[in-house]
Amino acid sequence: MDADDTSAPALVRAATRLPAQDLERARRFYSEKLGLDPVDERPGGLLYRCGGAEFVLFRSTGASPGTFTQMALEVKDIEAAVAELKRRGVVFEEVDAPGFRTRGGIAEVEGNYPSKGARGERGAWFRDSEGNLLGMGEPVF
Repeated sequence: MDADDTSAPALVRAATRLPAQDLERARRFYSEKLGLDPVDERPGGLLYRCGGAEFVLFRSTGASPGTFTQMALEVKDIEAAVAELKRRGVVFEEVDAPGFRTRGGIAEVEGNYPSKGARGERGAWFRDSEGNLLGMGEPVF
């Protein structure tokens, strides 16, 4: 189903929800490390806007296993973004698996979605204060 399809009027857009066992700790991480502050809040939840998209951190007694990318952020210059976040204390995942390896926290990923017009992507992954695995990507044209 296409999100722009008029036969699906109830679907407006998608938004990410990330669990946080300690919402104030998560707020500090997103502010101090990523430079993001909530645009709105309610008891147990913080709403963020970034690049035209929204995501929410919500108080949860559960936690993600952190074994998959839960949210991805697209950047224009991944090397500069990784360097800045490292300067702020963010630790990037290093991966050395068959067909997939990071160097300095950045991986070269073959292929991309045809609609994006890119031939590949450069990616990097890190965990927030709550163990959520976040990714950053830069399309390669």
